[in-house]
Amino acid sequence: MFKSFIVKLTSNFTIAVCALFTALSVNAAGPKPTEITVAYLERWPTPSQFAQAKKIFDGALGLKVNWVPFANGNEVNAAMAAGEVQIAYSQEHLPFLAGITDGLDLNMIAIAVSYPENDNCIVHNDVSITRASAVLLEGRKIAVRTGSVSHYRMLKMLNHLGVDPVNVEIVPMPDDTASAYALQNGYVAMACGSGSALHSMLNSGRPLMTGAELEAIGLRLFDIVAVPTSFANEYPEIVQAFIDVTEASNKQWKKNPDAMQAAIAHTAGLNLQTTERVLRKLDFPPAEEQKSLAWMNGLVAAYTRDLANFFVQQGQLDKSLDSYDRYITTRFLR
Repeated sequence: MFKSFIVKLTSNFTIAVCALFTALSVNAAGPKPTEITVAYLERWPTPSQFAQAKKIFDGALGLKVNWVPFANGNEVNAAMAAGEVQIAYSQEHLPFLAGITDGLDLNMIAIAVSYPENDNCIVHNDVSITRASAVLLEGRKIAVRTGSVSHYRMLKMLNHLGVDPVNVEIVPMPDDTASAYALQNGYVAMACGSGSALHSMLNSGRPLMTGAELEAIGLRLFDIVAVPTSFANEYPEIVQAFIDVTEASNKQWKKNPDAMQAAIAHTAGLNLQTTERVLRKLDFPPAEEQKSLAWMNGLVAAYTRDLANFFVQQGQLDKSLDSYDRYITTRFLR
């Protein structure tokens, strides 16, 4: 019965999606490729992988879609620069920033996934400091990998809470695992990091601010959908169809996630339990939200420029651009 339900869900989803593209297929001008390559990050589950597994993208785009997994966004940059990848889902934000700053002509065309709880600063359980009393961090030690996104977010958070970063003792760490170790052993009052190291930190303390609270002050964590600008200009109907299927997948996920998880897990190369755990921590903002000032019509470009300036100050980038606006477009979000 469950299998027949999946077949029915896939069929209904396919019919609904394909109906969106009938006019697109009729009105598409000029020749188009018979296949494209789409990059995605391995072991990173998303609702679009249901459509990937069921070949819904192939039908909607009217061509063969070759999905190639990559270990990180820097590898995706290299593949797009070589002309080997036409669409990147999901490209990490920081490699995108570095790529366009270094001369890659790419467009950010959508937010693939948001994960606000994946990077944070954790106060040790033995330290009686909360958001309201954050000023008491002055004179205390904070462990963080300097020059990292965690470092950037920590400085922004301290400023927001009225703590002068000059008055805290930043303890430079080689990686987030070392930061977690320092916190667990009580060597520091607070440590900042991401991913699995952050989960280790949470065994020894509590967040100074929640991920949602950090998002509210403009500190977002997200991956994106990116395409070479030339490809977007030459084949806008392909890019539009890709974004429309992605949006439909995200909407279907919100309605009926259980029916999609097995296909997503298989495509992501994860077991079902891990897939469920990871997906609980991810958010897939709808197109309407992505087009808002809080995302791609304002904050993202300013946030990208501020990050770039920070990385220049930290010696991570040679330069930053005056503006990142032209590399971000909402034209494909409906």
